Amino acid sequence: MTIEYLRSFRVGPFAIFDFAVSYLAMYFLAPYLSKLLALAGIQVNREQWLWLTLPIALAFHLIFRPDTPFTKMFLDPAGGYVAKLVILAMLIMVYWRR
Repeated sequence: MTIEYLRSFRVGPFAIFDFAVSYLAMYFLAPYLSKLLALAGIQVNREQWLWLTLPIALAFHLIFRPDTPFTKMFLDPAGGYVAKLVILAMLIMVYWRR
């Protein structure tokens, strides 16, 4: 089984495998990331980290410029409103879930 095969399962232009791996990684890394931020006096729980998964991934994609469908949608000045609303809603949920 190859990565190409795993990434072949899609919902629209999005590979299910990519989202699943991202959220699983954040789920398991959240306690360690929370401890790291606790040193700076910032409290972030696991649920908040899960809400931050997609915005953090988008930030990394904007910095390192890989060509992904979601990044293209987000950067489209004439559209991509659903992508922008999803990111905004996720950031609101991080604050609201304190």
